[in-house]
Amino acid sequence: MKLYTIGFTKKSAENFFTLLQKNNIKRLIDIRLNPDGQLAGFAKRNDLAYFLSHLVDCEYQHIKVLAPTDDILSDYRKDHDWDRYVKRFEALMDERKNG
Repeated sequence: MKLYTIGFTKKSAENFFTLLQKNNIKRLIDIRLNPDGQLAGFAKRNDLAYFLSHLVDCEYQHIKVLAPTDDILSDYRKDHDWDRYVKRFEALMDERKNG
């Protein structure tokens, strides 16, 4: 199995779905904390699931347990310290795995 990552911000819907189609993506796992947020645009959970199934024959699944916490995200947006973010996120994943 190959694993790809893709962001939706700063991408048009055309670009986003074309990339998925060109790479023959069959399942998109959404790990966003707020998949229905106002900034999600075409990528809001229900819209995204519809577009994926109708445009690129792709399954949608949201797995919130893989999302960072609000605190981790907020701190990263303030300081853009990627190393700190990674350490905190990996610790969170370990905690959730063992919790």
